[in-house]
Amino acid sequence: MFAAAAILAGFSIQPAIALAKAPSLDDAAGRYDIDGSSQINFSVGQVGGGGISGKFGKFSGTFQLDGQDIGRSVVEFALFPETVQTGEPRIENFLRSSAVFDTANHPKITFRSTKITQTGDDTAEIEGNLTAKGTTRTEHFEAKLTKWNRRVISFHIQGGVYRTRYDMSVGIPIYSNIVQFDMTVNGQKH
Repeated sequence: MFAAAAILAGFSIQPAIALAKAPSLDDAAGRYDIDGSSQINFSVGQVGGGGISGKFGKFSGTFQLDGQDIGRSVVEFALFPETVQTGEPRIENFLRSSAVFDTANHPKITFRSTKITQTGDDTAEIEGNLTAKGTTRTEHFEAKLTKWNRRVISFHIQGGVYRTRYDMSVGIPIYSNIVQFDMTVNGQKH
């Protein structure tokens, strides 16, 4: 859900030849604001095919890349479930209801990283605390660096979140318990 979570990837001190692929951690270090060109997409499968897919229209966040140790970097992300978009007003209203997001009482879903582990030259796993509907749980996301140019950085982030962990079990087993996230997160450097 959340991106947010998962936003850091691919930063190691590398030989000069590899720098074309991913920047050094020192070069990429700094604070980035997540911008509106990002895409926070989700899907929930359904028995027999179909399911629900959509995106969130409003979100915000930052990530601070530490120039010496990727593990000390921090990702903070918030999305606003009131802005859920599926192309079907009836489904959107249901998702906003108390059965799912309960936007009247919980207008924001947040993620804050607690651990970032580099898994490859341009990939990382982000672990952190996701809070939705007043419940906080540890979640994991996979991130891949897709673009960098000293002022702009982009990541492709994926992960699955069990919705029963956040009191959103309506429709199980017809609809999957897992919400799959597929996000493109773009950051602008300060």
